[in-house]
Amino acid sequence: MNISYNWLRDYLDINLKAEELSAVLTDIGLEVEGIEHHEKIKGGLEGFIIGEVITCEKHPDADKLSVTTVDIGSDTPLNIVCGAPNVAAGQKVVVATIGSVIYKGNEQFEIKKAKLRGIISEGMICAEDETGMGDRHDGILVLPDEAKTGTPAKEYFNLQPDTVFIIGLTPNRIDSASHYGVARDLAAYLGKDMAVKAVLPDTGSFTVDNTTDKVDVIIENPDACHRYTGVSISGVTVGPSPQWLQERLRSIGLNPINNVVDITNFVLHELGQPLHAFDADQLKERKIIVKNLPAGTPFVTLDGVEHKLHQEDLMICDGEGPVGIAGVFGGLHSGITEHTRNLFIESAYFNPAFVRSTSRRLGINTDASFRFERGVDPDMVITALKRAALLIKEVSGGFISSELVDVHPRPILPFRVEVTYKNIDRLIGLAIDRNIIKDILTRLEIKILNETGEKLILEVPPYRVDVTREADVIEEILRIYGYNNVPVSETLKASLSFTSKPDREKMVNKVSDLLCGSGFTEIMSNSITTSAYYEKLTSYPPGRLVKILNPLSNELNVMRQTLIFGGLEALIHNVNRKNPDLRLYEYGNCYFYDPEAAGKESLAPYHEEFHIGIFLTGLRNEVNWTSKEEHTSFFQMKGYVENVLHHLGFDLQKIRNEPLTNKNDLYDQAILLKVDEVPVAELAILSSGLVSSFDLKSEVYYADLFWEKIVNVAGEVHMQFTELPRFPEVRRDLALLLDKPVTFEQVKELAYQTERKLLKKVILFDVYEDEKMGKDKKSYAVSFILQDNEKTLTDERIDRVMKNLMEACKKDLHAEIR
Repeated sequence: MNISYNWLRDYLDINLKAEELSAVLTDIGLEVEGIEHHEKIKGGLEGFIIGEVITCEKHPDADKLSVTTVDIGSDTPLNIVCGAPNVAAGQKVVVATIGSVIYKGNEQFEIKKAKLRGIISEGMICAEDETGMGDRHDGILVLPDEAKTGTPAKEYFNLQPDTVFIIGLTPNRIDSASHYGVARDLAAYLGKDMAVKAVLPDTGSFTVDNTTDKVDVIIENPDACHRYTGVSISGVTVGPSPQWLQERLRSIGLNPINNVVDITNFVLHELGQPLHAFDADQLKERKIIVKNLPAGTPFVTLDGVEHKLHQEDLMICDGEGPVGIAGVFGGLHSGITEHTRNLFIESAYFNPAFVRSTSRRLGINTDASFRFERGVDPDMVITALKRAALLIKEVSGGFISSELVDVHPRPILPFRVEVTYKNIDRLIGLAIDRNIIKDILTRLEIKILNETGEKLILEVPPYRVDVTREADVIEEILRIYGYNNVPVSETLKASLSFTSKPDREKMVNKVSDLLCGSGFTEIMSNSITTSAYYEKLTSYPPGRLVKILNPLSNELNVMRQTLIFGGLEALIHNVNRKNPDLRLYEYGNCYFYDPEAAGKESLAPYHEEFHIGIFLTGLRNEVNWTSKEEHTSFFQMKGYVENVLHHLGFDLQKIRNEPLTNKNDLYDQAILLKVDEVPVAELAILSSGLVSSFDLKSEVYYADLFWEKIVNVAGEVHMQFTELPRFPEVRRDLALLLDKPVTFEQVKELAYQTERKLLKKVILFDVYEDEKMGKDKKSYAVSFILQDNEKTLTDERIDRVMKNLMEACKKDLHAEIR
């Protein structure tokens, strides 16, 4: 939100420096994210002086040039060569002195002392477009005789530079979404040290000229529209806005449209109350009906886009059909054009929930919906309407041709809150003087209805939609008292806590350190995602999505069920920025809804699971003269996952894997890792269709670690110290001719079952396939590492173990020993 300092001063008499005011705004919860300087005219006419042409003669060597002397209030007049046909002695003109800069569109040039056809020129007499005051260039700009020689042009044209504060407005502070709202909050804070008060614009001169153009208002859905007011203005002339109005809007980044629409925008940013202007001649039967329409009803908005309405969308209708979406956007056929002569101005209070739902559903976000969906001030509705009517009469002509219509079926009353001094002291951590507390409440426009002992009964104005509880009031007191005024205690209080084993936080940090040391980068994705990712999935069906009731947008409307999509978004983001070789990991919760549990306890259908997602893509190592190009692989990912599990104390010999076939819509190939029949991780090559849908060209390898199950199993793992072996290990190799369906996992498992004491490792170091061996055959070259911790192995014992292993492979795996 942009706040103009010059505009702000219309409601609050202060003269703080911009940096000081920025600090104050941030202290009271209106964080200033940036400060910009705004100029009515680029460059601010710096170096431009009002001058008087003393003499004007024809240039001796150029028919179209004139040689002038110009008095700019200095000791010596300037010699200026001018090419304008209308320059003459006695004129008051604008002079760009040496060193000043002329801006014309995106171009600029500096005025320098120069010779023009042999005569020195010490400046330039400016045309209208060269000053930035207009577009004309048919001659110099001639000022009235009253213009004072030597006056800086920026003073003559009243070009006051402006400072614009960019405020990061939090959702709960909609009361400050206007210049008056910010002024009101500043007055509450500054009022402790100076006599300042925010002043509302005067609407006392509002009078009804006649009642010839009455518009009837009917509210059919009072739950959605609590108050609707309006007034008719006839005989207006729609055209460009006056300069002051255009400048106010431009200072906060808005482009002027026409004098009527600009006034509604001006009042919106002045008072925080959205308004809408209808062309009254387009309102059929001179009626406004606030109601809902059947689902699927088409409606074309001001931008020319047709929308299909939902049955809960609140609409503004005339006697025949819809003319606007309540609190969101107007209709195409009732908008203001250059032919409009009669107006109906709307000022209303719509239920925030209805506006929010409609805005999200239709994907339309406007300045009006931003305020309505957070809650505007119901007591500002009439003030804003009168203010707009008076300004429209001033800038567009016309007369007020109806009484104010005010239909108010659901009055919004102030909030009553009970506060105790004891709780104020306890939550703030400081005993503030009671009179100071009451003064702060008064400056915040919170009425003290009753005070009995230590208790206050308060009435909070309805524009403070975020102050409804005792804690809210205490926060307001502290905000205005000043967070920096609460002293830091010299004592430190602490309590001992017991952490259950295994320590989940330590385990997370342990895995993070390991992965980062292996070249991985941690990412953090939004846990809110789009339902479009899940529409055709069976692995994570749409029926199990946790849906957001009031989503920020259609792209952020559900909670994620998997970390895959956030990781893919991170991958393509980096690949598009020439960073294709990636190792990423992410910790995060995944969320699930169980339709079968619906109807039980309110939270029964919902649960969340903590996962670790690991992603690999691109090249394994950076290519250089010592290494060849090698892509990442599934087995590289498997190694990383096994390293993580080993680091957490798992015995790799107890980890089993099996094919995973129930997620073919996400994975091209996948395995499931188990420890004692408990699934702990999935390893997969992501589906080529899924990967290409994100415009990724390389294969993506993905691992999903089920953290909750890993923690539970890790709690049963007891790590023990084992001394380094004193006796050497022995390696023996076998070449096994096997059927193709036999996996290395089966070979390894059989080997450990056959020799439990001496066998330490089983390593697959070669796989060979050839039609000469048989169509359905393959050869595994396997190493067996044997070791006795108590003595050196003899050849006899080694041969006996190897014989048992070969016999087991022949019997159980139908292997041939080559």
